[in-house]
Amino acid sequence: MQIRQFLSQAISLGMIVTSALIIWKGLICITGSESPVVVVLTGSMEPGFKRGDILFLHMSKDPIRAGEIVVFNVDGKEIPIVHRVIKVHERQDGEVDVLTKGDSNDGDDRLLYAQGQLWLQRNHIMGRAVGFLPYVGWVTIIMTEKPIIKYILIGVLGLFVLTSKD
Repeated sequence: MQIRQFLSQAISLGMIVTSALIIWKGLICITGSESPVVVVLTGSMEPGFKRGDILFLHMSKDPIRAGEIVVFNVDGKEIPIVHRVIKVHERQDGEVDVLTKGDSNDGDDRLLYAQGQLWLQRNHIMGRAVGFLPYVGWVTIIMTEKPIIKYILIGVLGLFVLTSKD
């Protein structure tokens, strides 16, 4: 009987993980963004967004405009950046290049871009901010900065799922 209960709990855990992945992939399809939810990691967008806020992203085919808040990746860096578009440069082929800046930063982001890069192209942009939840992202920040907390939390949740009785 113990083996059957253990297998049942393991399957339940697998279904929870699979459901989360399906929801995440569904959000990617609906929003058109490779990462539909991001956490603000620095104070560069204060007072609008504070460290620990969660942003919801959407990526449409509409042209990017100055004043929009976008999340972008820089070549050679893993962590996406949340900043405001301050200039839009339309090329002759119809594509647009953008220049960004953090609201609380003094200068534009050209120092953050890859060596020799002066503008961001559309392929660098992950999405536009369409909503946010304040402070909810602190859970992610704490688990990233203090990995022991993440391992303890995962262990406790796994133990709870495996030992709970239906």
